[in-house]
Amino acid sequence: MQAPTPNGSEAGEKVVEEVIGTLDRSHKGEAAPAIAFTTPGGAKGSMADFRGKPVLLNLWATWCVPCVKEMPTLDALAVSLGDKAQVVVLSQDLDGAAKVTPFFEKAKFQKLQPYLDSDAAFSLSMAINLPTTILYDSNGKEVWRMLGGMDWTGQTARELVAEAN
Repeated sequence: MQAPTPNGSEAGEKVVEEVIGTLDRSHKGEAAPAIAFTTPGGAKGSMADFRGKPVLLNLWATWCVPCVKEMPTLDALAVSLGDKAQVVVLSQDLDGAAKVTPFFEKAKFQKLQPYLDSDAAFSLSMAINLPTTILYDSNGKEVWRMLGGMDWTGQTARELVAEAN
């Protein structure tokens, strides 16, 4: 677990950025899984669809409290990144759209879109707990993964995501 990182605000006061996950670089260079999932439009997709641009893949579920807590910060990050990288939030909810659609309707995210993995194939095949966020470079190779939740709006997040550029 990383310690909170102090950052200076515009007013000169100290702001503490919450980093509660653990950064894991042990899978660096591994290819993104070729597991199919459902895109926001209802088609089948995979991580290969995003090649050519860095991707921040977040595995989450509506029943996961830390997952839900970090979703607004992931949305803010997605907005701030613009076209530099794609933020993909891939739900591991077994009930799929029945749970995720109402969650997204209520949340009113600016940029995040609901991707579905109703078989939880990603988290099961990778033997990981939720939330886990994985950064892939533009060639679909893993850079790092964050095990646990994080505030994705802070300087630490920007520096970590910039590693894929």
